[in-house]
Amino acid sequence: MRTLWILLGVLLVSGCQASGQSWGRSDPDTGPWALGFVTPYAMDAWVEEAATIDTRGTLYRQIGSGVASGGRKNGLPGANGWLVTGGGTERDVRDAKLPVRIYVRWQSLAEPQTYQGWFEIPEDARQVMRNALTKECTSVPEASFLDPLASVQIGIAPGGVVQVWALDECRRAIKVAHYQAEIEPKGPGLGLSHGSYFPLEENSKRYIEKYGIPYGSW
Repeated sequence: MRTLWILLGVLLVSGCQASGQSWGRSDPDTGPWALGFVTPYAMDAWVEEAATIDTRGTLYRQIGSGVASGGRKNGLPGANGWLVTGGGTERDVRDAKLPVRIYVRWQSLAEPQTYQGWFEIPEDARQVMRNALTKECTSVPEASFLDPLASVQIGIAPGGVVQVWALDECRRAIKVAHYQAEIEPKGPGLGLSHGSYFPLEENSKRYIEKYGIPYGSW
């Protein structure tokens, strides 16, 4: 009898490996996943509202708000380019399955201006996220201790530029989309702040006064 149970166990494990499924993941679009916001260096922003529609078609609102800022990337001059890493301003998106669309409304503090829009998350981004939830990182040994987590990073820049990355199983950023947001005609706070924006950080303010805003570089 003991031998029979061992054989059954081996068959079940090999069957899961052959099908590419992991224990407890009958639905490949089940999370957890996180949403993060980044900006080019010194191009600070404040996220007023974020929402998502997941693969079930369910709307989740108020999944993120607050400051979004970016660091200086080695080898790039100042605000040109992006520094994208996991963590930082990431917010856990609870209960939702993987995203199909993401909404963001934010204050671009460098200008200042308020932007908003719905942005499609393509299927190849969801596949990167599924891999992050089911595969181990073998190319970066120090990342092997990380818990499985899917992540979408939304880059928001002056001029309403939006760039989207999905993080793979090694937490490397894979660019998946690029969009142009619309100006929010009601202004900051949907008009409730009477045109008042959050203040720009002093270091960012000094940088912009000296070098300006590199529109068209993102």
